[in-house]
Amino acid sequence: MCGIAGFTHATRPFLPERIYQAVASILHRGPDDQGAWQSSAISLGATRLRVIDTAAGGQPLSSEDNDYALVFNGEIYNHAELRRELRALGHAFQTTCDTEVVLRAFMQWDTACIEKLRGMFGFAVWQESRGRLVLARDRMGIKPLYYAFRGGEIYFGSELKAVFCHPEVPRQIDVEALDAYLGVNYVPGGRTLAQAVRKLTPGCFLTWQDGEISQHSYWKVARAEPCSHISLVDSAERLDYLLSESVKEHLAADVPVGVWLSGGMDSSTLLHYASQHSSTALKTFSITFHGREFNEAPYLREMAQRYSTEHFELDLGPATVTPDSVTQMAYYADEPNADAGAVPVWHLSRISAEKVTVALSGEGADELFGGYITYLADTYARRARFVPRELRRLSLHSANRLPASNKKIGLDYKLQRFLQGTLLDERSSHVFWNGTFSQMQRRDLMVVQDSTHLLKVLATIPLKGDVRRFMAFDQAYYLPDNLLVKVDRMSMAHSLEVRPAFLDHRIVEFAATLPANYCIRGRNLKLLLRKLMKDKLPQSILAKKKQGLDIPVHDWLRGHLKPLLLDTLDRKTVEESGVVSWPYLEPLIGLHMERKANYGYHLWGMLMLFLWIKQWGIQCNQEPPAPELTSLDFSAVSA
Repeated sequence: MCGIAGFTHATRPFLPERIYQAVASILHRGPDDQGAWQSSAISLGATRLRVIDTAAGGQPLSSEDNDYALVFNGEIYNHAELRRELRALGHAFQTTCDTEVVLRAFMQWDTACIEKLRGMFGFAVWQESRGRLVLARDRMGIKPLYYAFRGGEIYFGSELKAVFCHPEVPRQIDVEALDAYLGVNYVPGGRTLAQAVRKLTPGCFLTWQDGEISQHSYWKVARAEPCSHISLVDSAERLDYLLSESVKEHLAADVPVGVWLSGGMDSSTLLHYASQHSSTALKTFSITFHGREFNEAPYLREMAQRYSTEHFELDLGPATVTPDSVTQMAYYADEPNADAGAVPVWHLSRISAEKVTVALSGEGADELFGGYITYLADTYARRARFVPRELRRLSLHSANRLPASNKKIGLDYKLQRFLQGTLLDERSSHVFWNGTFSQMQRRDLMVVQDSTHLLKVLATIPLKGDVRRFMAFDQAYYLPDNLLVKVDRMSMAHSLEVRPAFLDHRIVEFAATLPANYCIRGRNLKLLLRKLMKDKLPQSILAKKKQGLDIPVHDWLRGHLKPLLLDTLDRKTVEESGVVSWPYLEPLIGLHMERKANYGYHLWGMLMLFLWIKQWGIQCNQEPPAPELTSLDFSAVSA
């Protein structure tokens, strides 16, 4: 696992030390080794976290004739099989690391090699003789890759920091991306909050040559009619094989490997398969919340005892989640992430990195097999829309008068959120369940508001169909642009490699063939996975409700994190930024602090945004139109 950076300079003078500055900005991603490769047209740099062939495999890696140079971030799980194929074609290897396999595969098959790679990756290959740069990203977007194209030159890196090292890249905020962030808590698709910087789309590669760029797709999951003729039992058998193979491959490393254990079905499933393929006792790592109704300590301890793991826990509370730790986390988050679940992932990564270099995690299972309660909300909302709209409005008005709960997600929050969602169209309501500000609210909140990007993204959801259309949307956007970003930044900040074993592309392709009722049936979520694990995991794990790894953000922003929030979102800072309206934000803060409503998730997103703006000197100058408030009546705003 590594961090990569680079930039072309074919038509302009360049500073040789610039690449070292870019590499230094992402040193946390690879503290074991750093290096650079430069020619008159390009500079490449990499940091390395040694996982495979720890003695060799330094980067950048070049061919014997120096025609090819590679910087690589990730893991290729089928590298041994590709190595055998390449050796048969005449290639000689100097190392046993997967990086060299990628280089020689590219030398042999050019961009066609990308389809042969099974794993997670973001890499760049330069071919001197053709003056061509190729950037590639894995199928599911597990590993990040950012780029900016300015004046015919391209600047890229594993994190936004490595791109911001270049003064040629402006730091102007992207208004359309900001609108999406405030609506759904992340920026979906290829945009970022920095107007000049883009994300390379998962399953794609990009070429730069002669001052021009072009992007190409090499993989997209086929979503044909489901294979309803295959029985649930046969599907479970197929998934059993795929999961066993994936976990076995994900355990391969020359360094210690552990498992993140939450007490839920997904992480417990991975622990079950990992225990079958590990010859030594596994290490497991968990977060607890003692004294809270969502504390899962009894379940995760039951699993640790069942599989005889060496178990480590950290309890989160005011003593561990300090204002300083939140500020530090916001720096490493790179782009602001309004998902408060980043906090426990930060601390989970911290305790894991003390014992292991690699950890397996359960990201992707909910999107692939239908594990979110929001999928039930999509179904219930469709029925609720048969109720006259005015009656739903009256119900929302009554729900907004419920006392604000201090729970992580209380009944008041769920009811208010659901009822307001029923007043939206199906596409908008699906992202609203986990989002914050509605489109109408954003019109009043934002100084300049433009929903064009978010509406384009939502338009990818088919107007007709079952729950699989929402699952497909979450796989395409919520998973890579929110969850995987969160896990990558929080883990790599601690030099920890996290591997999501559910996201082997063979499992993803298999899941796309499943009929909806193999995923969700009635109120039962993840039906197929439950069927598979019925005789493998304790009933207590299979029957428990999904909690999600999150923090009691409503409560903590009224408590020990209140000074950080108020210091960050003070009137002077907000008004000088020109990003959001202080007359809109001030009463929202007041209502939350007075516990007249729960706006913790809204305010957490604002806190992360303003910490990012301050940290990176983001330019937010807008020409505001005359304000015309239409939704300042907070009694009509869902929590």
